[in-house]
Amino acid sequence: MKKVFEVLKKIFVLFIAFSLLVSVFVFIYHNSQLSKEAALLKSEGTVVKYNNKKINVYNEGRGEDTFVFMAGSGIAAPVYDMKGLYSRFSKENKIAVIERAGYGYSEVFNDDRDIDKILEQTREALIESGNKPPYILVPHSLSGIEAIYWAQRYPDEIKGIIALDIGLPQQYVTHKMNLVDSLTVRGINILTKIGLHRLVPSSTYNPEVIRQSFLTEEEKEIYKALYYKQFFNDDMKQELLQTYENGKKSVNLPIPKETPILFLDAIADQYKNSKYTKQKNKDYEEYAEQLEIADVIKIKGTHSIYLYVPDEIYKLSMEFINKEVEKNEILRDERI
Repeated sequence: MKKVFEVLKKIFVLFIAFSLLVSVFVFIYHNSQLSKEAALLKSEGTVVKYNNKKINVYNEGRGEDTFVFMAGSGIAAPVYDMKGLYSRFSKENKIAVIERAGYGYSEVFNDDRDIDKILEQTREALIESGNKPPYILVPHSLSGIEAIYWAQRYPDEIKGIIALDIGLPQQYVTHKMNLVDSLTVRGINILTKIGLHRLVPSSTYNPEVIRQSFLTEEEKEIYKALYYKQFFNDDMKQELLQTYENGKKSVNLPIPKETPILFLDAIADQYKNSKYTKQKNKDYEEYAEQLEIADVIKIKGTHSIYLYVPDEIYKLSMEFINKEVEKNEILRDERI
């Protein structure tokens, strides 16, 4: 028995030593590649200073309305990830892609990612980059918290919201992150600091972006480089850990009844009958019922719907804006 224990002990020590050796090698390789890839990363947009940190805002197109595209959690290169969608809008409208701290060409802020700070950074960056309110927000996933909170705090700045399969604030409060989730988030953050995400590129960036043709070959290389640099950094980690507190701040305020919201609910075939999918749609419907102008439309596709049905999203968005939002603006002017 003693010999068996000694053998197991040696195997364990060898395993730890091998793991450390591999981690050191990957860390050195990762940082070497980051140095090489830095030459590719020349800001695509307007860089705004906020407390001596850089926030990037990409502007495109012209028009009366400004559509502000807000990426979901972990979308490390919003300017490139969402190009297939916002390029549809920019043909006849002005668009702005806001890259939050830790995303795209923006710097990591290393703050607590409190929703009030995030919103203040977004508002100032947009104005400093030449985008004045009111805006039509186009949030995806996690950025739904910021979009709804924005409409609650500063309703006059928001003309409408096109919600791309967003997470509602109450959903983050109801489904509070547990200890296992929290440890997983922290663990992935540590692994990406070592650089282990380079070993699993298809789990780091979305291969669908590479397969499609809305990016040039050069842009695809930049897209990959941004993911290797930014993926699951400290700001992205803290943003997830803060979802409960941020969601609670929004839940504690009155809902933005006068803000028109179009909920585009992504329904994947393989999950269409799941409890989660049904509950998500129910949450959207119940929230929409409390608004003066709202609609919930199911769209066939996975969570990243902006990659798969950009034409349908654009068509539904413009129909909603032209019919419902413009009508709401007339009614708002009459009330004033």
